[in-house]
Amino acid sequence: MQLLKFHRFVNWSGEGGCLAVLRMAAPLILSTGAASVQMFIDRVFLMWYSKDAMSATLQAGITQFTIFALFLGVAAYVNTFVAQYTGAGRPLRVGKAVWQGIYFALAAGVLMLGLIPLARPLFNWVGHPLPLREQEIIYFRILCFAAAPSLVATAVSSFFTGRGKMAVVMWVSIAAAAVNVVLDYALIFGHWYMPRLGIAGAAWATVLAHTISAIIFLSIFFRAENRRNYAALSSYKPERDLFGRLLRYGFPNGMHIMLDVLSFTLFVTFVGRIDDASLAATAITFQINSLAFMPMLGFSTAVNTMVGQALGDDNPALAERSTFSAASLTLGYMTVLAAGYWFLPELFMYPFAAQADAAEFARLRPVVIVLLRFVAFYCLFDTGNIIFTAALRGAGDTRFVMILSVSLSWVMFIIPTYLCVRMGLGLKVVWGFLTAYVCVLAVLFLMRFLGGKWKTMRVIEHIPPLVATHRPDVPMIEA
Repeated sequence: MQLLKFHRFVNWSGEGGCLAVLRMAAPLILSTGAASVQMFIDRVFLMWYSKDAMSATLQAGITQFTIFALFLGVAAYVNTFVAQYTGAGRPLRVGKAVWQGIYFALAAGVLMLGLIPLARPLFNWVGHPLPLREQEIIYFRILCFAAAPSLVATAVSSFFTGRGKMAVVMWVSIAAAAVNVVLDYALIFGHWYMPRLGIAGAAWATVLAHTISAIIFLSIFFRAENRRNYAALSSYKPERDLFGRLLRYGFPNGMHIMLDVLSFTLFVTFVGRIDDASLAATAITFQINSLAFMPMLGFSTAVNTMVGQALGDDNPALAERSTFSAASLTLGYMTVLAAGYWFLPELFMYPFAAQADAAEFARLRPVVIVLLRFVAFYCLFDTGNIIFTAALRGAGDTRFVMILSVSLSWVMFIIPTYLCVRMGLGLKVVWGFLTAYVCVLAVLFLMRFLGGKWKTMRVIEHIPPLVATHRPDVPMIEA
């Protein structure tokens, strides 16, 4: 009976309807889509440069992101605070919340630099062949320099996304992605009088693009109207209670993202021990899958914002309606892509094959086709993972999201993958466990959302109504 709510709440028009969700999500879809295309082009360039360079970016990139994701989840959770303060009509607390995110971002960026000396022992443990390992170490070390500017950009961009001002984030993201692509081309291949750096060039292009993004976001945040309306400059002082709440709700969110990425990192590590073709085919498949997954993150941020604003305004019905509308839209989108993965796999593989070594790619083509069919199936369920976790996080239910994801990933995904590789059961069996994990997780998050406990949750502090004692005829207004 609970599932009947889906049909009752999904409407095209009105508050929380599909059109409202699309208006909120469309700039973010373009933003995350630009990042996805940039990453796709980055991997294609590296595939043209060498197969090992492309494979190395998968292992090194996902390893760096595994650690970085803990901090990213906290910085990104500024969005929920901004959304709930906005819904509650308390703009002066918005600037204060953003500053707590900036302080956290800078501290976390310093911690990420401490990982640089650990790169070699870490990738020695991963155990890939030595030529591949050396490229993984190079890529990992350089990416650590991107952490601080990326986290600052994430925290400050929440000032815009949490208030529903998605167009700003879209244009900054598109500009940063364009810069990254141009620098990729110049620094990987040595064009336009730039040095030919290969995989190191791709990493430095990422660092520079994130730095430019952070500078642009900060410059807009400090504009006069934002200083006046949201205390963008004057609220710079740290606030212990607010910073503590950011950590209390943000760290479970970051742990969820980190441990989710860790499971995929271990998956890639174990697949790399099967053979080099399995690793390269998995790298290509995940990159193609990102074309579907990255735009979904735009819907995720939109749902997080809409739920946060609705709950800040004590309107859980609107939050529920917005979530179901987003779920219907994303399911339609994923269905189209799933059909493409199943029936037109060559279309998605073409950019990788265009200038790659013909003999090498001929070995990979049939493997990638099979893996894309796994993706075609589980991406329909991944809609639930993305949308319903975004709604739960928008309310503050981050602890449950973390506990469920972590426990299920080890039971259904990480341990079975390790055992399959040890027993030599092959790539298809390993991907079967991945698919089962994604599907079961989606069903459980849907059940949690339908349970409704999230409707009573808030991350912002409760302000009791003020009672006038001397002038009852004059309304009291909260500053």
